[in-house]
Amino acid sequence: MTGIVAVIVKIMPTSPETDLEKIKKDSQKLMESEGAQNFSFEEKPIAFGLKAVFLKMAWPEEKSTEIIESKLAEIENVSSITIEDYRRAFG
Repeated sequence: MTGIVAVIVKIMPTSPETDLEKIKKDSQKLMESEGAQNFSFEEKPIAFGLKAVFLKMAWPEEKSTEIIESKLAEIENVSSITIEDYRRAFG
């Protein structure tokens, strides 16, 4: 049996005008298709009106974080993806 890890991902949009709700919806859909669960989102101001989206989720430990980065980078109007935190949660 494999464990579950808690992952926090920082998603940077391309501009302050980017629809953050669409980024949240698209990222949850993509991560659910990879087996992630228990999503929560937080927006934090960065600079000049730009806000980052922080995605917190439960991720299957046996899966690589490269999957997270590559899938989320496919979302329209996403500038960059950074894994901010990765820690064992259950199992």
